[in-house]
Amino acid sequence: MAKANMQEQYRKMTETPVPRLVLTLGIPTTISMLITNIYNMADTFFVGTLGTSASGAIGIVFALMAIIQAFGFMFGHGAGSNISRLLGARHVERARTFSATSFYAALAAGLLITLLGLLFQDPLLRLLGSTETILPYARAYSFYILLAAPAMATSCVMNNILRYEGKATFAMVGLVSGGLLNILGDYLLISVCSMGVAGAGLSTAISQYISAVILAVPYVAKMVQSSLAPRYITRQPRDLLTIITVGFPSLMRQGLNSVSSMILNGCAGPYGDAAIAAMSIASRVMNFLFCVGLGVGQGFQPVSAFNYGAKKYSRVKKSAYFTCFFTMSLLTLAAIVGAIFATPIVTIFRDDPDVIAIGTVALQAQCLSLPFMPLSVCGNMLFQSIGKSGRAAFLASSRSGLFFIPVLLLLNTTLGLFGLQISQAVSDILSAAVTLPLAYNFLHSLPPDGAENPS
Repeated sequence: MAKANMQEQYRKMTETPVPRLVLTLGIPTTISMLITNIYNMADTFFVGTLGTSASGAIGIVFALMAIIQAFGFMFGHGAGSNISRLLGARHVERARTFSATSFYAALAAGLLITLLGLLFQDPLLRLLGSTETILPYARAYSFYILLAAPAMATSCVMNNILRYEGKATFAMVGLVSGGLLNILGDYLLISVCSMGVAGAGLSTAISQYISAVILAVPYVAKMVQSSLAPRYITRQPRDLLTIITVGFPSLMRQGLNSVSSMILNGCAGPYGDAAIAAMSIASRVMNFLFCVGLGVGQGFQPVSAFNYGAKKYSRVKKSAYFTCFFTMSLLTLAAIVGAIFATPIVTIFRDDPDVIAIGTVALQAQCLSLPFMPLSVCGNMLFQSIGKSGRAAFLASSRSGLFFIPVLLLLNTTLGLFGLQISQAVSDILSAAVTLPLAYNFLHSLPPDGAENPS
């Protein structure tokens, strides 16, 4: 990447008005996430036509995908945060060490997950909450997801490094291409070729590998400052430890998503396959609504990290406040729409009276908490982007672990099915309440621009 281009990128990240910069980086990411969630919902829709048990398999495999993505996001966010801060401090060669090391570490993790997952497939699926009636569908679907684990993990790394460099448009092209191919593949393999849930899995695997190839193009063509060249792999164990430490909140967040999904599926099991399918549908819809705010939030991360590295703390503060208030406004509107149209939304994915009844209440409850979610997510992103891994890990674990799991078990025991339906909403509100004072106090403790990085 030419020196003039590097200088231009530096000026862009440190001088562009904060709202415009956050949105410029956030909109491509939002589009990427919308398409990604649309193709996740396409899986839910097409598999839902095969029956309630098949639809329940989506929730089981979703937990498996969360495990794979946990490692990808750990290496991706761990490297990306360091890379952005190093580029802000103009240490380009050092930044390349983190990009190459994280890519090959994610590749190794993906290959290991494939091997172990295929060797212990049935026990793993049962652990994730599969019932005996759901298991055949989950087995057929997860086979191809496991084969795609290396592509999924490395794509997470490449996508996040591109975002942290301020090249979100490149990331968008790769993710959107894979998403659109997956939707087309679902239709062809499930509806036309009658492959059933295996078709959904195969479609996802193919699209993941194609997406990974597209994401690699900017690195191979040297359109970015980072590199995937093996010669940049670190020889210092502390570099890998730094990546893991900074990325650990993402591992916690995604890993606990998988654990909480497993426990949720286990709690829903006694209420029948319809309950597992309904909670899976509600979760997919909420992920779609939330990605509007999350995408803008991910546009905030490179702005925060880069300017923190450049010691422009006033821009870190401005970007945090803008992102939080903007996403809260967006998600309030999304929550109103989701709550009003909850029943027809659930019906789209499964025309089963039991699924509709359970899913509608769950979706409406989660819509009530949706406007609070930007508080916890933006606080988590703030601390992770600037390398405050301890606070970031605590906040990452709060929503899906520290709060959700105890709340789920308590409310399911005391309130039954209704407790199951409202547990995610209650934990989201609790997580936001804990995050707000931590983030606010930190932002107000930032020193003047140009001072040494605060500890």
